[in-house]
Amino acid sequence: MATQAGPAPIIPVEHFFENPEKAGGQISPDGMKLSYLAAENDRLNVWVRTIGQQDDVCVTHDHVRGISGYFWSRDSKRIIYMQDNGGDENFHVFGADIAAPDQPATDLTPFEGVRAQIVDVPVSDPDHLLVALNKREASAFDVYRLTIATGDLELLAENPGNIAQWVTDPQGRLLAAVTQTPTGDSGVLVRSSEGEEFRPLREFANEDAAAVFGFTPDGTALYVGTAEDADLARLCSLDLATNELTVVDADDEADLSGPILHPRTGKLLGAIYVRDRVVFHPLDDEFAKVWEMAAAIHDGDIAGLSGDESRTKWLVTFTDDRAPGVAYFLNSETGESEYLFRPRPKLDPDTLAPMKSVRVRARDGLDLRCYLTLPTGVEQTNLPMVLLVHGGPWARDSWGYQPEVQFLANRGYAVLQVNYRGSTGFGKSFMHAAEMEFSGKMHDDLLDAVDWAVKEGYADRDRVGIYGGSYGGYATLVGLSFTPDTFAAGISYVGPSSLVTLIRSFPAYWGPFLQGTWFKFVGDPGTTEEPNREVEAQLLERSPISRVDRIKSPLLVVQGANDPRVTKIESDNIVEALRDRGVDVEYMVKDDEGHGFANPENRLDLYRTMERFFGRHLGGRTSEDTVSA
Repeated sequence: MATQAGPAPIIPVEHFFENPEKAGGQISPDGMKLSYLAAENDRLNVWVRTIGQQDDVCVTHDHVRGISGYFWSRDSKRIIYMQDNGGDENFHVFGADIAAPDQPATDLTPFEGVRAQIVDVPVSDPDHLLVALNKREASAFDVYRLTIATGDLELLAENPGNIAQWVTDPQGRLLAAVTQTPTGDSGVLVRSSEGEEFRPLREFANEDAAAVFGFTPDGTALYVGTAEDADLARLCSLDLATNELTVVDADDEADLSGPILHPRTGKLLGAIYVRDRVVFHPLDDEFAKVWEMAAAIHDGDIAGLSGDESRTKWLVTFTDDRAPGVAYFLNSETGESEYLFRPRPKLDPDTLAPMKSVRVRARDGLDLRCYLTLPTGVEQTNLPMVLLVHGGPWARDSWGYQPEVQFLANRGYAVLQVNYRGSTGFGKSFMHAAEMEFSGKMHDDLLDAVDWAVKEGYADRDRVGIYGGSYGGYATLVGLSFTPDTFAAGISYVGPSSLVTLIRSFPAYWGPFLQGTWFKFVGDPGTTEEPNREVEAQLLERSPISRVDRIKSPLLVVQGANDPRVTKIESDNIVEALRDRGVDVEYMVKDDEGHGFANPENRLDLYRTMERFFGRHLGGRTSEDTVSA
């Protein structure tokens, strides 16, 4: 394997994990303004400037937790964003008036202990939003029409308790919904007007899924993503009168990620799939030209395409393994583009490591799509390696810049990411191969990937670590407790130690989803008051807490005190059990965080600790090392 003149210089932790200089760029609907996220008082906030001018001004002032995402109101007068309290995930909707940038944003859903969701931002009704709130019943989200200027709410539909998704037509009318049935299947409901009752249209089996994306422009059908009569999810139209399902578009390698619909008309413009990288299927000639212009600007994959109402001014962002989030302005009438910003200009792409896709064959013959990132400038053999396990587990790893990957590669580690069975995007057979396989075949997939990396010569068998968040944290604890000789060290980031207490502590509003997800794939232990003892015993058998006596490798446990998904008791219990045995375990708890750290000072503390921990136990570089460029 080729080597370079020497290892890349050690990049400061801050360059990976401090707030980006600028990120999240968008064009206002009227095409007059450019918005982006940047720090004010060390917290990300929304800034706005007039296109062609340098009149940048901060219009939100969240100095507690910062803003991670936002959007424009359709009249271009306000910035709308969501914020919770210390990571509790009870999000509120806030509106900031760009004409009064010095004024605090207005909390439009000021209900304590209530979680808000955005259902629609109607183009044809710029004065309103459609929001879902669980203020009547904690487990069910009712839909309201919210007046942005005043915060007034008009109830549009009550949730009987089984509706998991609400769907509007291009005019912003609430005319469809998706339910979860008692058996975990999906049902599609429709109605002709908001004054009518919903009627059942069609049911989809759990394994076929049913993602409803919106109505066709003429309102006679719904665009649905489903794997009915196929292994891969395809884009279909579901006729409202005949119930006929017609395939509109499909890929021969990957599940449908989603269609691109015109925000005003609902016209189908294209479809997105993710193989090893993003694949775009053009379904409209004019938009295909725009996409082609945008894609030609940069070598990465298009990650965002924000357009104005005229559909001629665009802000294009890219994902790239070594140039994260680079943004350009595109005028699709002239074909001219202009570089805007890179979120992390302190990072030199030439010092970062390329990510490559690799295939690993699992012991039962299943093909696992993985990503391998190797440190640059060194002999790429017999390296210390970190197995980085994605969360979910109903998610996937993809190609592109990931700060943890680049940080670890810069410290000298090979980084292996595995799309284990149960990961999304690879077909229903692959996903449902994970049923009842927590700590079983899902873990075998990770072990098989480690064996592959060792046999290929990339990894040193005695210096393999494991790290992940959420399900990845569970996988870390499983790795150290079920297969204690495989990993030299592990880091569990908001990872559950008991599947029983995990499932019983899920937020009430997860109720409509559980039958088709956790109960189907893992099991339903019942409640504390009415337990299912047989399932409870099975879940405990697959829980790291039941094998804590086998853990012998060093462990770092990281937890947000306010996490509503994986509550603090999950980490407390395993740390206490290990300390009682005298096992080497470090414990980091942040009182102002939830399911992952949002505040930059906490992120920096986590990754400085990670660097020292893996450096001690796997032998990688740390910030204290001096390496010449």
